[in-house]
Amino acid sequence: MMAKRERIVGVDLGTTKIAAIIAEVDNDDLKIVGVGSTPSNGLKRGVIVNLEKAIESIEKAVDEASRMAGVKVDSCYAGISGSHIESINAHAMIATARSGGVVTKRDIERVIEQAKAIALPLDREIIHAIPIEYVVDNEKGIKDPVGMSGVKLEAEVHIVTAAITSAQNIYTALERAGLRVKDLVLQPLASSYSVLQPDEIDLGVCLLDIGGGTTDLAIFYDGAIRYSEVIPLGGEYITNDIAIGIRTPYKQAEEIKRKNASISLSDEEGKEEIKVPGIGGREDRTITKELLASIVTPRVEEILMITNKAIKRSGFFDILAAGVVITGGTARLHGLDALAEDIFHLPVKIGIPKKIGGLTDIVQDPIYATGVGLILYGFEKKNQVLIRKTRGVGVFDALKKRFEDWFTKYF
Repeated sequence: MMAKRERIVGVDLGTTKIAAIIAEVDNDDLKIVGVGSTPSNGLKRGVIVNLEKAIESIEKAVDEASRMAGVKVDSCYAGISGSHIESINAHAMIATARSGGVVTKRDIERVIEQAKAIALPLDREIIHAIPIEYVVDNEKGIKDPVGMSGVKLEAEVHIVTAAITSAQNIYTALERAGLRVKDLVLQPLASSYSVLQPDEIDLGVCLLDIGGGTTDLAIFYDGAIRYSEVIPLGGEYITNDIAIGIRTPYKQAEEIKRKNASISLSDEEGKEEIKVPGIGGREDRTITKELLASIVTPRVEEILMITNKAIKRSGFFDILAAGVVITGGTARLHGLDALAEDIFHLPVKIGIPKKIGGLTDIVQDPIYATGVGLILYGFEKKNQVLIRKTRGVGVFDALKKRFEDWFTKYF
């Protein structure tokens, strides 16, 4: 009898599309065996606003991926985004537990737990606590201190928090769609697994995942994430501008954007005509690609300029030796990288997911950056025990627990 192969599932909950990717672990190698994608209903700017519609969209995407793979799946890693996401870098310090002063794995766990003991509003929870670096007896820049001699262990930790209700709605939607959530993953963190190279993460790089409803920003340096932010602007604003500018329904505007929108055009390309379907019995009409570009470009410039301000506000602009990597659906726009270089004054490239075996050609597209990244994240974490505070409990229970912790601490 053949041994049952381990499978990893990633579900990218986007504003405009939901993507499900199934991969099999084959002798410590990954192979993508199923991909499903469906228009996203019930989500707005990365947050679930209609639970039933969101569940239906998830079911469609997962069913499509399952039929392609020929398997049924019951668990997943899911992405989380939205303007409710916040992050902070926290510092913690402990004395090593073992006599003789040798740092153990338990010491690492203790110092990270100490870093997580920050004051949070009752309606928020920690979704990530990612070590940036450790300090052992004032020796800085240590990545893995286990086994080192020292009596004092310090840690700099990047902490990402989310609204408990938003996180719980994702759990509820996925669980009602038949999927147990192994972990919620910040979407730009997931995307970094699929589009960034180790040398970029070491040198200093900014990852921009420009999706339908949000632009997710993450800055990496010296092998670790240093800053993250979610900006509530994305490709749907470009689509709205097209719909208004050429007087066509949103669905048609999205199709025109996907097939024809460009920022950089030659004179010859600018004269090419695009058919705009008539509505309400009206005849079809045509516009030029130059007119479409004149609608699209100002909004893209606005998104990039707001993002540029966010990068400079982070305090890490000067360390971005590897520049900026842009991924997500909006990264498909021809000429986006050149425009971004003019605005950021940094080298820019478009991030395409890494080839990891199996149905690679299907996912060689920026729109699948988060989905493929969730697979790679799950592959790295598959042997770790992941515990979520709100898993399996209601929002009221989570809020009650937070209040009890606060009351005990101060009274």
